Parts: sequence; C-alpha cells; structure tokens
Amino acid sequence: MEAYAAIIERQGGEFVLDNVSIEDPRDGEVLVKVAAAGICHTDLTVRDQYYPTPLPAVLGHEGSGVVEKVGRGVSTVKPGDKVVLSFSYCGTCPACLKGHQAYCPSLFPLNFMGRRLDGSTPITRNGEDVNACFFGQSSFATYSIASENNCVKVADDAEIELLGPLGCGIQTGAGAILNSLRPAPGASIAIFGVGSVGLSAVMAAKSSGCLKIIAVDRNPARLEVARELGATDVIDASTTNAQEAIVAMTGGGTDFAMDTTAIPQVLRSAVESTHNMGETAVVGGAKLGTEFSLDMNNILFGRKLRGVVEGSSTPQVFIPQLIAMQKAGLFPFEKLCSFYDFDQINQAVEDTEKTGSAIKAILRM
Repeated sequence: MEAYAAIIERQGGEFVLDNVSIEDPRDGEVLVKVAAAGICHTDLTVRDQYYPTPLPAVLGHEGSGVVEKVGRGVSTVKPGDKVVLSFSYCGTCPACLKGHQAYCPSLFPLNFMGRRLDGSTPITRNGEDVNACFFGQSSFATYSIASENNCVKVADDAEIELLGPLGCGIQTGAGAILNSLRPAPGASIAIFGVGSVGLSAVMAAKSSGCLKIIAVDRNPARLEVARELGATDVIDASTTNAQEAIVAMTGGGTDFAMDTTAIPQVLRSAVESTHNMGETAVVGGAKLGTEFSLDMNNILFGRKLRGVVEGSSTPQVFIPQLIAMQKAGLFPFEKLCSFYDFDQINQAVEDTEKTGSAIKAILRM
C-alpha cells in the first residue's frame, strides 16, 4: 500500500512529507485510511527527543478514519467502520484486565519504541525502514497500521475529522478530572496550563459541578477561552503569583489542582495551592529524568499527588462517553480545534508551539 507521510528525520527538525509504503495488516492489526490527525505536545517532545523514539519516524497519535482492512483475529471492527485511534496496550496483563490500560507495563515499548515488539516496522521509504508504530498508529500519514486495541469504533454518522484528538490530549485532560480526581459537586479546582489538555479539564470540571474553577496560564487569549468554557476565575501567571492568589481567593487553597505544564516549579505551585487534604494531578510529559522537589511537611498534612496517564481511561468506554457529552452540549471540545491541510503540518506546529494561535490543530488528510 502506497501512502503519503510526514517524517521527522532529525532531532528538532521540521516534518518532511514523502511517499512511503505500508504493509498489509498482520494478525490483530487494522489498516485505517486516515481522515485526520490532531497534533499533540507529545509529538513535539518526541521530535525534540525528550523520549527516545528512534528517528527517522512517522509520528502522530490522534488519528481518526475509516477501516480499510483487518488482519486475522480482529473481531471488534470491520472494513467500513469509522474509528478513533488511541494509545496501545497489551490487553492481557493484570493492569489491562482490571481496566487500567493506561498503566500497562508494556505501555512504553508499545507506544514509543518505533517498532512492533518483534522489532519490525510496517513502514518503508525507498526500501529502507522508517520507524513507526508510534502509539501503535503513526497517524501522520494517509494510511495507518494500528492494533485492534487502538481502535475505538464510533457511529456511522460521526464527524470523523473532528474526533481524533479524543484519542490522547482531550481524553487526557477530561479523564484526569472525570476518572482520576473525581471532584464532588461544589468542589474547587485550579488548573495550571490551559492548552488543549487544560481546557479539556476546565470543561470536565464544569460538567462535574465544580463551583470554583481557576485557570492559570501566561497566555491571555487562552485564559479568555478558559473563561468561555467554564473557568470562574483566571490568573495570568506572567504578572501574578498564582499560588498566593489561589490561596487568598479560596481562603486557604483549593480542593484539587492539576498541572499540565511538566515544569517542576509549576507543579510545586499547584500542590501548594491546595489546602490540607487537597489532591493534585500531574499530567504533563517532561523529559525523561526530570526531577522536582516538594516541602515534605506540605505533603505530611494530608495532601496527595498522583500521576495520570491518558486520563486513566479505557478508550473504548471513555471516548464514546465524551462524544455523547459533546452532543449534549456538556463538552464542546470543537471550540478548541483549528483545521489545516496535511501539507500545512509545519505551519500547524508553529501555530501550536510558537504563536499559540492554534489550541488543538487537526490535520485533514
């Protein structure tokens, strides 16, 4: 199968679009004709080699499209089905069997090593291997080989080009609230960093009945979007000490906090902006080896800190729930999205990373 793909050839480089060849699906695999793919911060951290996915590689892990072919043994999807592609997991370990797929011990090799577990790759260029299998999909291409576990079937009338970001970034932000922190109605929460993940958390916090939702960022335009989507208060961290402001406006700190920035100092501020017994979720992906410090006495007095991967979700359950919430007007994630043609991928990256004019860029194939 001939396809067109965006390839990162060197650390920190631009995406290079080129023709590639993609294998037919093997046992347990699915060939998807990609309709669209969101750009996520994790694609850019791998471009910069914060995670050691080998290059050259086809990235992309928020794909959506239509099933073209299925390999032997695939039973949950068939050709013609519309699917959202999410992260890859083994499906057989104790964590997966208990519904904790995001904490599968094989998560890193299945999602970041650029190869199937047997060392092969489904993508070649001019007869040379190209690293793929990124999040089990490598969806910055017109066709993707995914595993059956990656595929979330959606309705035949689904607006498929819009739905790819549910597979990672939007699922991560919303799931951190709905699946991990689970605030009770009336709770208070501070969300540090309101890109697509943080804004998804704002919407989820509103749908959960949080009465005080504080958005913290350095981008005034993003803070305005946060207010439109449900934030009751916004703090520009470039001019205000967010931690002090949060403690003051809540009379001692919030019930919950969430850090999306992967910046150690911001994470510490998030933890210290909660009251005794408060709970903080960290969802940002930092460079491997990044360390942070906390005052042990602040943790001693009942505070909790938890890491959250992929919103602690089972994609086949959670993504349809988010789609239903969107249809009901409770989760208008479409307001975050800007569309680009596939060959505008480098412009989309610039608008996401440098100017901030795109919150969630989606590439139409």
